[in-house]
Amino acid sequence: MKLMRILPFARSLIDLAVKEGDIVVDATVGNGHDTLYLAERVGSSGHVFGFDIQAQAIENTTKRLREHRMEERVTLLQASHAELHTHIPSQYKGRITGAMFNLGYLPGGDKQIVTKPNSTIAAIEQLLEIMAPEGIIVLVIYHGHPEGAIERDALLQYVSTIDQQRAHVIRYEFMNQINHPPFIVAIEKR
Repeated sequence: MKLMRILPFARSLIDLAVKEGDIVVDATVGNGHDTLYLAERVGSSGHVFGFDIQAQAIENTTKRLREHRMEERVTLLQASHAELHTHIPSQYKGRITGAMFNLGYLPGGDKQIVTKPNSTIAAIEQLLEIMAPEGIIVLVIYHGHPEGAIERDALLQYVSTIDQQRAHVIRYEFMNQINHPPFIVAIEKR
């Protein structure tokens, strides 16, 4: 298959925006896969701010970072991504070049705890305020569960109303696959 699958495509978008020494956000650290990827991407002179409301996600991510000796490049916060503006120090505002979201529930965790559209939209709004120009936000939207479908619809309605003078918005998805495959919405700040 020559078309990029969803997760590699998400990372390719981040690769366009993020380089060594940059400041980035993992808005949903989950099991730490994207957090580790971002820590590797920003190198020893950059930094990752990782958010998750679940203690299990923070523990899983901490373990993964330690295994790869990357924990010093990351600040993990057991907090909602809707609170990122209060947790990211002011000296980094205007310098954030990338942000990743994997929406839905923690793989291997409690499927009753899911991301919510109001907090996700609040986080996007805050990121658009504090990101550097041409910073990219990548949302991987898992919508194969009832709450995921609600979040999908709210997010698609919201991103379609973002002023094109403020940001560019794209959607990348496989349209003919069964079982509600995840898709990407990416937002590039102007």
